[in-house]
Parts: sequence; structure tokens; C-alpha cells
Amino acid sequence: MTTHDTFRTLHQGPEILLLPNAWDAGSARLIESLGAKAIATTSAGLAWSRGYRDGDALPIEHLLVAVREIARVIRVPLSIDVEGGYSTDADAVAHLAMDVGKAGAAGINIEDGAASPELTCAKIEAIKQGASRIGRDLFINVRTDVYLRSLAAGDAAIKEIIQRAGRYRAAGCDGLFVPGLVDEPAIKAIVAAIAPLPLNLMLMPGLPPIEALQSLGVRRVSAGSALAQAALGCTSLLAKDFLDGKLAQSLLAPLDYSIINRLFPDA
Repeated sequence: MTTHDTFRTLHQGPEILLLPNAWDAGSARLIESLGAKAIATTSAGLAWSRGYRDGDALPIEHLLVAVREIARVIRVPLSIDVEGGYSTDADAVAHLAMDVGKAGAAGINIEDGAASPELTCAKIEAIKQGASRIGRDLFINVRTDVYLRSLAAGDAAIKEIIQRAGRYRAAGCDGLFVPGLVDEPAIKAIVAAIAPLPLNLMLMPGLPPIEALQSLGVRRVSAGSALAQAALGCTSLLAKDFLDGKLAQSLLAPLDYSIINRLFPDA
């Protein structure tokens, strides 16, 4: 079974696919060593790690270098967040997706963001056609930002998400990602309406426990940028204490150097 096949199978249950998003090769390998069945990237964390802000600002060459670096050190399937595809040209987005696939990814996340559903559908179709031409079964997980951008609320938001899901599925997507969705009745309604398309949610305040999400039919849960933010937050606190002359003992009790070093293959 290829990593592409494995990644698709992981969305079919019976357990929810948990993705604690990585932001570079080191974090990806560490997360894999802890038992992750697949690795997904956080676009925000990856952009910050390369010195760029989040929001389609990362140069494509930096993205591709990061994909190759991560793919070199892990053996589980890899899914890459390509934000909005870094272009409004569907063919350019498809070309990027193919390069990401060739660099080692089994799947991608692509978001509609502020773009119209029509443009997002064009991107999905172009990616699907491109993947078929090069013989790569790339898993396309489409993020819709109806909640994140407050495009609608209540029943209107549910209706809009379901409509977009139908259009994106017809265009060829393989999964639907709805960050900001935390309400159980809304989750239940969306799962039922988009089936068998797997629903992906993001860790956010108010999100029900994993057991409840599994019973509702959710197939995938992502940490988003939460781990990268926590890591940077911890670094900020420790570095500030150090710079203030507080030689905190916590700095002397990190994850063991030899354990970390053994995670990585020889060059």
C-alpha cells in the first residue's frame, strides 16, 4: 500500500485521524515518533519558521524546500497546507500542487479564504486533472472559511457550508475542513449532509471531546497552528527569563539531547 492509499484509508475510520500539525522537519519527526499516523503542516507555523508572515506570503521555493526536508525524515503520509495556492490562477495552483506531490506529499490542504467558490472549484478541478496526468492520487482537503471570516452565522452558515461542500465535492475534493465549527448540532447536520465526504475540524475553544466528535461522524481533527504557537510562547517565556538574568532551572531540563538527536537519519 502506498502512502497515498494509507492516507485515504486513515480518513475512513473507525478512529478519528488526529493531526498535531508540524512546522518543520524537526517538529514533524518528533510528532511522528510519538505515534502520529500522518503528518500535516500548519501554514502559519511553517511560514514563521522560514521568516514570513502567514497569509499567502511564503515564497513557493521555501515551501517546496520545507516539503522535501520533512519528507526526508518521516515515513508516515504527509499533507501540506498550501493556503490558497499562492495564486488566483488555477493552472498555477495546480502546478504548485504537483510540485508539492513530487516533493513527497500525499495530500494538500487548500482554502477558499476570501476567494469565490467558483475560483476554488476551478483550483480543485485543475489540481485533480494535474494529479491524474502525473499519476499521483493527491488527497485534496478543502478548507472553507465561512466561520473564520464570519461570512454567515447560525442556520445560514450551515446552509452555506453544505452548499460549498457540494460544489467542492463535484469539482473533485476528497475532504472538507471547517475551522471554527464547534457546535454539536451543526456538526451533526453537516456530517450528514456531506457524507461520505470526510469532515475535518480544528482544535479550538469549545470543540467537543474526541469521543463526542467520533460519535458525530467527524473523521479528522487538526491542531492547526496551536502547537507552533505554544512552542513559540514557551520559547518567549524562557528566553525572556534568561535575558532578564533569571537562569531558570526549567532551561536545564529540556527533552534529552540524545533522544532528539536519535530521531534523525544520517545525512
